[in-house]
Amino acid sequence: MTGPAVEADDLAVSSGTVTALDGLHLRVAAGSLFGLLGPNGAGKTTLVRVLATLLRPDRGAARVMGHDVVRDPLAVRLSIGLAGQFAAVDEELTGQENLEMVGRLYRLPVAEARRRARDVLERFELTDAARRRVGTYSGGMRRRLDLAASLTGRPAVLLLDEPTTGLDPRSRQELWAILDELRDAGTTVLLTTQYLEEADRLAQRIAVIDAGRVIAEGTPAELKAGIGTDVLRIRLHEPAALDAAGPLLSDLAAAGTGVAADRPAGELTVRVSRPDAAPEALRRLDARGLRVAAIQLTQPSLDDVFLSLTGHTATDTTAATDDAGAAVPAEESR
Repeated sequence: MTGPAVEADDLAVSSGTVTALDGLHLRVAAGSLFGLLGPNGAGKTTLVRVLATLLRPDRGAARVMGHDVVRDPLAVRLSIGLAGQFAAVDEELTGQENLEMVGRLYRLPVAEARRRARDVLERFELTDAARRRVGTYSGGMRRRLDLAASLTGRPAVLLLDEPTTGLDPRSRQELWAILDELRDAGTTVLLTTQYLEEADRLAQRIAVIDAGRVIAEGTPAELKAGIGTDVLRIRLHEPAALDAAGPLLSDLAAAGTGVAADRPAGELTVRVSRPDAAPEALRRLDARGLRVAAIQLTQPSLDDVFLSLTGHTATDTTAATDDAGAAVPAEESR
């Protein structure tokens, strides 16, 4: 496909007094892995549901592989796979039966559904557990099965709404490797995530969403460079010293261009705007009798980008829940 695999123009969605999307614009290149970041309630899951034809926009247009999500929802559903935060698999069925059922919902003949089920089970290293009831699977195995189900129809576009939420580090690394393989094979992946290192590691481009709009977009390197400052990280000997941190934060803000405090960890983050900011910050801490356990001057991370754009760190937010299933087959009702 020469044009974008996913397009959104002036998308708006609201419910009562709550505006989930407010004139959102987005382009996702075919064959890329595109990351969506944003605070809880920013509109990420709503956008995914619109693209999956599960939610009708109030205004604007969205297209997947050139198909309009409102005018041609059947073609969209046949073009996508969808996986959310929670594995949407039937615990009473075996892994093989779950995938064959999804294949049949995609209107595949029985033999083809069975063959594809075997193929994706092998790809996700679940062959040995294929005939076991899914209720006996570990959390990581269920998530892999959920992702396998989203690929049974061989979709051109894979919509992933925080798929690694709650996974242990090993399972998360395994899913990252699978996503790398999918991207390399030409599948377009749209990924929402609360893990900034995940977006940094996987995505070629990232859009930051806040209040239903895209407020920044670029490669991870471009977004970091856009801050224009280095970052000073300070950890105090006594975290409790930050419990009454108002005057201290004002002091440090005068030394830099912005400051954030992680009170439980006793850590301060100061955006450095001039060469003397780091020693000035240390002088101000020393004047207050606060001992420093560790200090580090670094280039910005995506967390710093997030802080700069939204006013808080990503760890201040909670992942939004998603009730979408593992796949959106052709016969799914709207």
